[in-house]
Amino acid sequence: MATSAPRYADAPAALAGLAEARPRAGLETAFDVNRDDLVAVLKSLRDNHGYQQLMEIAGVDFPERPERFEIVYCLLSLTNNHRVRVHVATDEMTPVPSVTSLWPVAGWLEREVFDMYGVGFAGNPDLRRILTDYGFEGHPQRKDFPLTGFVELRYSEAEKRVVYEPVSLPQDFRTFDFLMPWQGAEYALPGDEKAEPQAPGAPSPAPATGAPPQVAAKTDAKTPKTTDTPAQTGGGAPANAAEQKQARKPAKAKAASEVSKPGKTAEPKPKPAGRRRPGGGAA
Repeated sequence: MATSAPRYADAPAALAGLAEARPRAGLETAFDVNRDDLVAVLKSLRDNHGYQQLMEIAGVDFPERPERFEIVYCLLSLTNNHRVRVHVATDEMTPVPSVTSLWPVAGWLEREVFDMYGVGFAGNPDLRRILTDYGFEGHPQRKDFPLTGFVELRYSEAEKRVVYEPVSLPQDFRTFDFLMPWQGAEYALPGDEKAEPQAPGAPSPAPATGAPPQVAAKTDAKTPKTTDTPAQTGGGAPANAAEQKQARKPAKAKAASEVSKPGKTAEPKPKPAGRRRPGGGAA
């Protein structure tokens, strides 16, 4: 069984005689081919060496080379449990032969490379952009393409459509004037003043307009707060027993006990009215 890495030691011996293919230096099984020999080499790998599946078509950009782009074809052999890569070089103006006649799935993969790198594929029946938006300018995976792009889009409420505008970077924090990323910037960003040390009770650096800010003075608790006992609150078992005893007393005893409580005095009872004599005196 082959290991996970497609090494030359695991490759079938027949690959040593692969026509028009030059082995690349390294541990993994890879070959360099010319553009004119690409279709013949891939057809031989599929039909004669058992590499049935085209897994990926990738692009690499080397701006310092005359032929700056490398197109990499990744093949998989299910019968040999082995992978192989085929590399072909080209430039911006020279297209690469399409392999859609060998693997129809190559149509989508070639469109991705065309969209990201701008490499053309001669013979592709539908070579259009596939990942970027309509009207996109440039190819994002090229090394000379800026990370922010050239244009940005937004929805215009006035025109009722999506409009494209040149990218503008007005934010101050997009410029960095420090050499090491962990040293921090020398200028203060908006909001950094909140992190400056302040005296206890000092007002905020940005007080509200109008009345001056009210600063609450802090008081230190000299004695810790403790939980009140039932004797202090008047609750608990003794108070419940007293209330039950008071409820069992007759009405007269309750009235007498109410009078006996401090702060209360008994009201004088009114005298009954007597019968008057005929002479005007009371009987």
